[in-house]
Amino acid sequence: MKKTYKIDVDCASCAQKMEDAANKTPGVASAAVNFMTLRMSVEFDEGVSPAEIMTAVRANCKRVERDCEIYL
Repeated sequence: MKKTYKIDVDCASCAQKMEDAANKTPGVASAAVNFMTLRMSVEFDEGVSPAEIMTAVRANCKRVERDCEIYL
């Protein structure tokens, strides 16, 4: 399953940090952040709950970039 989320991030470097953090989250098959559109696309592993995984993604992103936001 693939979903797209609105994000708030200040710079392209921070967006890359968010993408890296999201891709390291268990349950995420792949994630891509587009700084220009302020969107994050996440493809989830089979059989996982996107809501639960996105809570972990958000926490991981906040660790690398405190000022970022992912609107779930």
